[in-house]
Amino acid sequence: METKQDLAETVPIPEGVEVTLEENLLKFSGKAGNNQKMFSYPKISLQKAEKNIIISAKKATNRENKIMKSWKSHIKNCIRGVQKPFVYKLKICSGHFPMTVSIKGDEFQVKNFFGEKIPRTLKIKGRVKAKVEGDFVTVESVDKELGSQVAADIEQLTRRTGFDSRIFQDGIWIIEKDGEAVQ
Repeated sequence: METKQDLAETVPIPEGVEVTLEENLLKFSGKAGNNQKMFSYPKISLQKAEKNIIISAKKATNRENKIMKSWKSHIKNCIRGVQKPFVYKLKICSGHFPMTVSIKGDEFQVKNFFGEKIPRTLKIKGRVKAKVEGDFVTVESVDKELGSQVAADIEQLTRRTGFDSRIFQDGIWIIEKDGEAVQ
């Protein structure tokens, strides 16, 4: 049987970050940009008190405790993103056919992938900035979830099944996730 107790988690708001709470919508603004996230769960409430965000629940079960800790992580990521954007680096690898990668407006385009005549395209989502510099693609965003999804979509754009991955290593691969090398 689960024990029920009153729980509260506190997230400090650092200098240079403004946070506003409108019902269940938290809006963050900082030197790197703006971000917002909706938090909604019946038994959990959010409050802003001076330089803290308080996540609380009365008679919380283990489920609510887990959700509160997830919210705390999401809030920390939003705060971190408006201070310094999340950066993902991808490497363009073309051994068999020279592929051309370009960005026009909000469209990411890969031409001549394995000699294909029709270019592969991807619409870049939201407030994500992507740029191609030589053999590298850099994806930058204040929203961690959106930035990582765009990086994953770019990697997925050149993924092929049914080929020996030891021989056919062509594609665009994530090599760095926010400063940490990918193994």
